[in-house]
Amino acid sequence: MKSLEKAELRELLNKCWMTHDGMWFFHCMNECGMDAANKVNRAAIRSMSAIEIRRIKEAFDISEIRDPQGLRELFAAAGETVVAEFMGFSHEFVSDTHLHVEMGNCFAYRGMQRTGAIKQYQCGIFERIETWLKELRIPFTVTPEVESCMMLTEGRCFRDYRFSFHGE
Repeated sequence: MKSLEKAELRELLNKCWMTHDGMWFFHCMNECGMDAANKVNRAAIRSMSAIEIRRIKEAFDISEIRDPQGLRELFAAAGETVVAEFMGFSHEFVSDTHLHVEMGNCFAYRGMQRTGAIKQYQCGIFERIETWLKELRIPFTVTPEVESCMMLTEGRCFRDYRFSFHGE
C-alpha cells in the first residue's frame, strides 16, 4: 500500500469532504429547492466554522488571538489543515489590518456550474472566514459584500477584510 505525504492526505481528505458538501447541497437543492438549499447551506457553514476554528486553535495550541501576528499564525495553521490545492484559495496579509482573499479557479463555482444552478447560488465560502473572525471576536469589515457568485458576475472572486484588535 502506498503511503501518502501530508499534502496528499490533506488533498484527499478535503476532496472527500467537499464532495460530501457538494452532494449534500445538490440533493438538498433537488429535494427542497434552491432557496432552501442556499439558506441551509450558509447556516450549516456558520455552525461548522465556529466549531472548526476552535478545534484548529486547540490542535495547534493557539490561545486567544490578540494581535496581527497571532491571526497570521492561525491562518497558516488553518491553511495547513483545511485548504487544498483544488480549492483555488489564496490569501495575503496586505498589512496588519488588511487580509486579501482570492478564489482563483474556485471549486464551488466549478461544481455549481456542473449542476446548472450557478445563477441562483449564494456563495458560502466566505461565510467560513467571517465566522472564524466572529468566533475569534476580531471586529472586521468586508468588501465587497455580495452573496451571489462573483466568478459568474465579475469573472473573479475576492474579499478584502479589514480588522482591528482589542483596544485599537
